[in-house]
Order: sequence, then C-alpha cells, then structure tokens
Amino acid sequence: MATGNDMKAHKGTYGGFITLLKWSVPLIAILTILIIIAIAE
Repeated sequence: MATGNDMKAHKGTYGGFITLLKWSVPLIAILTILIIIAIAE
C-alpha cells in the first residue's frame, strides 16, 4: 500500500501523462484523417 509519501512523484508522473495525452490524441486524429483521405483518392 502507498503511504502517501510519494505524492510529489505521483503528481509529476500524472502531469506528464496528461500532457502527453493532450498532444498525442489530436495528432493521431489528424494523421488518421490524412491517411483516410489519401486512401480514398
């Protein structure tokens, strides 16, 4: 069980994950749309 002493590390890791998610989801969506358009032509 976590004792709560690692809260600072947890917040840093979670913040990095959320930042990565914010950038990767729109990027993947744009790439997917471009690929679909390229295949449709």
